[in-house]
Amino acid sequence: MAQTVGGLGEIALVDRIIAATRAVKGPRKGVVVVGAGDDAAVLAAPDGRVVVTTDVLVESRHFRRDWSSAEDIGVKAVAENLADIAAMGARPTGLVIGLALPPETEVAWVDGFLAGVLAEAGRVGAALAGGDVVRADVIFVSVTAMGDLEDREPVLRSGARAGDVMAVSGRLGCAAAGLAVLSRGFRSPRALVDAHRRPEPDYTAGIRAAKSGAHALMDVSDGLLLDAGRLAKASGVSIDLDSAVIPVDEVLVSTAAAYNLDPLTWVLGGGDDHALLGAFAKGATLPEGFTAIGKAAKCDPDGPVVSVDGRAPAFMPGFEHFRS
Repeated sequence: MAQTVGGLGEIALVDRIIAATRAVKGPRKGVVVVGAGDDAAVLAAPDGRVVVTTDVLVESRHFRRDWSSAEDIGVKAVAENLADIAAMGARPTGLVIGLALPPETEVAWVDGFLAGVLAEAGRVGAALAGGDVVRADVIFVSVTAMGDLEDREPVLRSGARAGDVMAVSGRLGCAAAGLAVLSRGFRSPRALVDAHRRPEPDYTAGIRAAKSGAHALMDVSDGLLLDAGRLAKASGVSIDLDSAVIPVDEVLVSTAAAYNLDPLTWVLGGGDDHALLGAFAKGATLPEGFTAIGKAAKCDPDGPVVSVDGRAPAFMPGFEHFRS
């Protein structure tokens, strides 16, 4: 029986694609400064370097029109892409968007979507430079974002070292809690629902981290445990998180109590808040907005692992396409 992407899983599929791109020889090697496998690629250009990333949102998979307005979806599409640019220590500068629409889509929906796109891009001064529109059975949004390193070196996932302090900037778990609230048919607490509909990344946090000498950075889009595992694997270290110091919003605690859940379920396993996870030298002054939540150590004999309070987590939650 032929192997399927569902049987292989997203992580193994991405690893397979990355291996194929790295096997290519020729002139492209001089153009690609940082290739597949990080939050964004870095391409060489005659007058500098360009940071590039792309992401796709699919109706009913990444958003629902009965939960989110057209403007909400425009904001979310831009935010999750510009967050990847920020995670490289770069300043977002521009984006192009591919939009696939059913013919019965109301023009007012497109107007609202565009308003959300322009509003979010405007937060950081990024320009909408163009794109494409095609017909489809459901709405697809494909965003390619670009950024400027401003003569800094990119901060990669692969730079963490044993002894580094792991720190986070931004909210954790709120978007996942908002999704849980909406899935139960509720529209409040509004703060959590809005976190799912409209993430609010700090686009300057990556630049602050880069200027402070961060060894590694990544966007937490699929859950803290899962993404910390990706950083650990890329860097060849193990990571231990201290649950007592991980920031937890009070509204998250009260909502989890109402659902008889441990809020760490969302904090450790929820994505889509687009916080930044960074590795900094031991004893270094953390940049504004970052909170220490753990440490990196030498890789275990069996490979990189992520633990919580010195123990393997009871579960490894997080979002993975084809498995979630």
